[in-house]
Amino acid sequence: MSYTKPAPNFDLSSPSPAYTLASGDKMPIIAYGTFRSNPGEVGPAVIEALKAGYRHLDLAHVYGNEEEIGKALKQAFDEGIVTREELFITGKLWNSDHDVDIVPQAAAHSFGYTRLGASELGDTPLIDTWRAMEDLVEKGVCKNIGVSNYPMMVMHDLVTQAKIQPVCNQIEVYAYYQRESLVNYCLSRNICVTAHTPLGGGVLNSETWDTPIPLKDDIILEIAKKHGKSPAQVLLRSLLQRGIVILPKSVKPHRMAENKDILDFSLTETEMKEIATLDKYVSYKTNPNPLSSFMGGPDAFSCLGTDIFD
Repeated sequence: MSYTKPAPNFDLSSPSPAYTLASGDKMPIIAYGTFRSNPGEVGPAVIEALKAGYRHLDLAHVYGNEEEIGKALKQAFDEGIVTREELFITGKLWNSDHDVDIVPQAAAHSFGYTRLGASELGDTPLIDTWRAMEDLVEKGVCKNIGVSNYPMMVMHDLVTQAKIQPVCNQIEVYAYYQRESLVNYCLSRNICVTAHTPLGGGVLNSETWDTPIPLKDDIILEIAKKHGKSPAQVLLRSLLQRGIVILPKSVKPHRMAENKDILDFSLTETEMKEIATLDKYVSYKTNPNPLSSFMGGPDAFSCLGTDIFD
C-alpha cells in the first residue's frame, strides 16, 4: 500500500528558508530553544544565538527563564543586533493555566517578563482553552496559535472543532521516533511540525534516562563521515528534508553555528531511507518533566512532580 507524502512547505535552497503558516506568516525553520538553560547562562546564550543568525526563539514560562531572556532581547534591540520585527517568538501556555479565565492572564504574564508584546505563536490543549486562545488571536495578543505534544487522535479532535486552525504541533520526533503518520497528518493540513528534541535529547538524555541516542548510531556516523558533517548536522538535515521545522538547543556558540550550518548539503534518497530504518517507534521521554512548580503541591503525584507524558 502506498501513499503520497506531503511536500515540504519551505524551500531549502533559500538562504533563509521559512515555513509559510496557514495564516500566511513566515516561521524560520531553524529555531533556538531555551529549555534547560540555567539562570545566568540563558541571557548571554540568546545574545550569541541572535549574533549567529537565529531569528526564531522558542520560550516558555515553565522554563523559568523568561525574565532573563526579556532583558537579553532588550539588550539586543538597544545594541542593534536585531529588531523585534525580525523575530518569530514561540511562547507556551502551561498545563496549570488552562482555565479559560487564566489564559489571558498567563499570556500577559509572559509578555510582561519578555517585554515583547504580541508573540507569533502560543500553544495549549483542550477545546475550551483553545476557544480562549482563539480569542487572543482575535484581539491581536497572539498572531498564531498551535499545540505541543499532541498525538494523532487528540490532534484530529482539535482540527475538527477549531474555528482557528492550529498552525503548528511541536512534538518529540527524531531518528529513533519518526512518527510518520502524525507528521504527515499535520503536514497534509498545512500544520507545521516542529521537532522540539531533534537530536533525541543528546548526551544529557542518555546520561539521565539511560536511553539510546542517534548521535552515536553507526548509520548516522557513516553518513556524517561521507558528507564531512557532524552526526548532529545529519540528524537535523534529515528532519528538514522531511518538511519538519527543527528546534536545537545549545548554550555553546560553536554548537549554535554548527546547528545552523546545514543548508549547504543534501542527504540522498538512499541515505534518507537508511535513516528511516532507524525508527524504533518508542518515546524515550526526550523532553523530561520540567514541572518543578507542581512538586509538593496538590498535583504532585510523586516525589519528582507530575510526569506530563504519563
